[in-house]
Amino acid sequence: MKKTIYILCSLSLLLVIAGCTADFEETNTNPNEPNSVQSSLLLRQVIYDFGEQMSYEGFVAGDLLSQHRTALDFNLFDRHALKSPQLGGNPWPVFYTNLRDNEIILNTAQTIETAAVYEGPALILKAYMAAGLTDLFGDVPYSEAFDGVNGDVTPSYDLQEDIYQAEGGILDNLNKGIAAIQAYDDVIPLEGDILFNGNLDAWVRFANSLRIKHLLRISEKVDVSVELQTIYDDGNFITSNSENAIFNFTNTDPNSFRLAQLRVGDFNNFVLSETMENVLKDLNDPRIETFFRPTANSNGTEFTGLINGIDAASTSIELAELSLAGIAFREDTSTLDANFITAWETNLNLSEAATRNLITADAQTLYETGVTQAFEYWQTELPADYLTGPAAFNNANTTPIEQIVTQKWIAQIINGYEGWIEYRRTGFPTFLDVSASLNNGLIPVRMPYPAEEVALNTDNYNQAAVATNGNSINAPVWWNE
Repeated sequence: MKKTIYILCSLSLLLVIAGCTADFEETNTNPNEPNSVQSSLLLRQVIYDFGEQMSYEGFVAGDLLSQHRTALDFNLFDRHALKSPQLGGNPWPVFYTNLRDNEIILNTAQTIETAAVYEGPALILKAYMAAGLTDLFGDVPYSEAFDGVNGDVTPSYDLQEDIYQAEGGILDNLNKGIAAIQAYDDVIPLEGDILFNGNLDAWVRFANSLRIKHLLRISEKVDVSVELQTIYDDGNFITSNSENAIFNFTNTDPNSFRLAQLRVGDFNNFVLSETMENVLKDLNDPRIETFFRPTANSNGTEFTGLINGIDAASTSIELAELSLAGIAFREDTSTLDANFITAWETNLNLSEAATRNLITADAQTLYETGVTQAFEYWQTELPADYLTGPAAFNNANTTPIEQIVTQKWIAQIINGYEGWIEYRRTGFPTFLDVSASLNNGLIPVRMPYPAEEVALNTDNYNQAAVATNGNSINAPVWWNE
C-alpha cells in the first residue's frame, strides 16, 4: 500500500501543478470538484508518510537519544556525534516534505469551497508537525518555508518563541483548526483520514490534547494556567485509548513497521539500553517483556542492557548476552502504531500540570489513569500492586514529577525523540553517562541543523548558527533556556 500511496500522491501533485495556470480559479472551482480527491490523497499521504518515517526515526535515532536503546555498530549518533546521522538521525526532511504537502491541503481548503472540510485538520497537522520540528531544532524556517509553489527557497529562521506563540504559530493554528471544524456546516466528508476515519469531533479532541501538551511544554516561560484550566474543565480532549491519534501498522509488507522489512543485521544492531533496563527493573515493570526479548543465553529468564555510546572499535560485544527488541517490532508489527498522541500521554500531562499547580485537578488520579492506559496501550497486564509499589505516585524515594515524567518516558519507546525532549525539559528519568561520548560527556539539548541547510540556505543558516553557538547541540532551545 505504501508504494500505491506514493504513486497516488505523485498524481495528485501533478494535478495541483497542472492547475497552476492563468485560469486557476475557473478550472479549480468546479462544483463537481476533483479537488476533494486531491486533498484526500494528500491528507492520507501526509499522515502515513510522517507517521511511518518518524516511527522509524524514533526507533533508530530517537530511542538512542532517549536511552531506550543502544546501538552496537554504526553508532556515532549514539555517541552524540549528531551531525553524523547513520541508520537514522536526520528528521529535518521528513518534517519539511510533509509540512509543504500539508500546506497544499491548507491552501486548497482556504480557497476552494468544496475542500473547506480539510482546513481544520490541515491547521492541526501543521501545528503538530511544526511543534515536533521546533522542539528538536529550536529556531527553524517557518513563516516563509512551506509554500512549495510560491515560497521562498531560502527562508529565514523564525524564533521558537514566535513559532509557538505568534499568529499563525502552533497554538494559534490549533485554536484556528478547532474553530474551522466547529464552523464547518457542509455535508462533504473528510476523506483520506487514516487517523480518525473522517470524524471531525475526534480532530477537535486531538487538537485539545496537543494544546495541553504544548502549553505544558512552554509553562516555564509563559503563564499558561488559565488556558490549561479551561481546556481541562471543558473535558474535550483524548480521554481513552479508543480515541488515540494513531494508525496501525500491519503484519505484512509494505505496511509493517520498517524494521521488520530490513535485514536482520540492521534490526539486531539495536539492544536494550542499560538506562531503560535500570528504570524498568527498579519499578518491577513487566513491560520489559513486551519491549525486549530475554538474552539468548539465559533460557528466556534474563533481560540485559548495554550502556549507550560504546566505542564499537574497541569494545567486544556478545549479542547473545544482550536483549534485542521484542517481537512487536519485527515478527508481529500488527501490535504497533504510528503514535501521534494518546490518552495516556494526555492524562500524564494533566497530572503534571496539576502537580505543578497549573490546574486544579486530582494529580494522583490522573497519574494512575495514565499509567493504566499506557499498560493497556502496550497490551501488557498491569500488576495489581504496580501503583502501590515503586511506581506509586507518592513513593517516598522520589517525587510525583519524576514518577509522572518517567512513566511518559517509558511508554514513549519508538517515539524516542519525545522521550528525549521530556528529559531535556525535566531532567527525568536519570540518564547514564555515554560510554565513549563524542560530545565531551554532555547530553545534547537540541538537534543540529543539517548539512543541506549550510549548502542551500547559507545566509540564513549562518545567522541561526551564530544564535546557537556555531550550531551547537549543547545550546538550549527557547523553552529550555
